[in-house]
Amino acid sequence: MDERFGRYLNVVDVEATCWERKAPGQVNEIIEIGLCVVDLEERRRVAKHRILVRPERSAVSAFCTELTGLTQDEVDGGISFAEACALLEREHLSHYRAWASWGDYDRKQFEQQCAGGVRYPFGRRHTNAKAAYSAAHGLPRRLGMAGALRHAGLPLEGRHHSGADDAWNIGALVLDIVGRGAWPDGAGATPGTGGAGGAGLR
Repeated sequence: MDERFGRYLNVVDVEATCWERKAPGQVNEIIEIGLCVVDLEERRRVAKHRILVRPERSAVSAFCTELTGLTQDEVDGGISFAEACALLEREHLSHYRAWASWGDYDRKQFEQQCAGGVRYPFGRRHTNAKAAYSAAHGLPRRLGMAGALRHAGLPLEGRHHSGADDAWNIGALVLDIVGRGAWPDGAGATPGTGGAGGAGLR
């Protein structure tokens, strides 16, 4: 695969343990990492990935299962958060590729969990696609992912609140922004321009 610097963008969406009412003694932990790879040159989505993550300090509630479709048994078969972060770097070049998420929740959740001693898997080139979409369309407020799909006239593919499906749908919204020439500079720059010295062709 051609890995010229800046050609591919990782779109990331996470699902985390959650409760209808906050559960004493439990914290939100990532249980699914969805990833869509967007080819910014060919302007298409080229890959969809799903990583299940085993929580260590919380349990999957009935509310969480209803929202995400994920069960405790399912995530118990996942890998640890540290392993998931290492996998993102190793198999998805997450430290080198620019990345995007819908809003800042996903970035902040990774930062919070990595503060416990896990190597942060991403580089600094992050784009808040929610803010970018609003700016590209001149909207007075920021839309949720489902609302943005409706606004763009795009279908919601798969299940909302599935990390992999949401990442795939956000990838379509990223391409809408790219098509308008409004994707922020520095994330997915033209290949051969800029970039981190020594990072190679990523």
